[in-house]
Amino acid sequence: MNGEKRIWSQHVANLARAAFWFLLVAILLLQLLGSRGQDSQRAALLGNFEKERSSRVIAMIHRQESASILGVPVAGSISIDDSEAILRAIRLTPPDQPIDLILHTPGGLVLAAEQIAKALVERKAKVTVFVPHYAMSGGTLIALAADEIVMDANAVLGPVDPQIGDLPAASIVKVVQLKGPAKVGDEMLILADMAQKARVQVGSFVVQLLLKHMPEKPAVQLATVLSEGRWTHDFPITVQAARQLGLKVSTNMPRSVYDLMDLYPQGGGVRPSVLYVPIRRTAAPGKAPQEKSAPGQP
Repeated sequence: MNGEKRIWSQHVANLARAAFWFLLVAILLLQLLGSRGQDSQRAALLGNFEKERSSRVIAMIHRQESASILGVPVAGSISIDDSEAILRAIRLTPPDQPIDLILHTPGGLVLAAEQIAKALVERKAKVTVFVPHYAMSGGTLIALAADEIVMDANAVLGPVDPQIGDLPAASIVKVVQLKGPAKVGDEMLILADMAQKARVQVGSFVVQLLLKHMPEKPAVQLATVLSEGRWTHDFPITVQAARQLGLKVSTNMPRSVYDLMDLYPQGGGVRPSVLYVPIRRTAAPGKAPQEKSAPGQP
């Protein structure tokens, strides 16, 4: 009797192990096939967009996606890998072919952003940057190299003031000015020296980008506004504000850009925080929307 129980227990354990491995393989296959399908959709959409505009289309979209096979979310930002990939795409593009760059990024490494911006500003053919939602910090730096910036009506850019570690360079310099060099430590003095150098370097680089699109005086003024640290680093520069600053901004965003963003879902929990029926609504021809009467009114 005891022998039969042991055999039955071993049989159940073997079945449980087999079910576990089967389930694990199934999950991995589903993730792999789903990722490949989404990649194919993205490539097809980019190909169609290139045909529509007769351009080279490059997308740099940073989302918190499930990057690993086990679904661990990884936050993205501009990196050396990004700059290498974009520079490679630019080298493969004929000099007379326009480049369209789709940007969705919180920023990232200054060196990588400057490399991309320099390569774009040196192009002879037209460079257009599309910002469907936001391109902050290093993303704005790249956008400044474009001949035209196309933004969604609610999209934003941001300041390009340098950060030293987690601290704004402008604030580091101001602290030393307020307290005086004699009342701060050597480490703070070193940080202040680095911060001042960073402000000059970024400001000078922005001027060089803007000189392609505007005279020297307004280029210096705009570069100063964007890099001096007058705002917090996450200050949103709207379409209206960007135009007031002198940037050439359009809001004629192609539908293909929004469709591409739909193929980059935000990683996160299982339950979405925003729900709606994903149908494009249009008003009936010749009819204006009617307001509903309040309860008890005709």
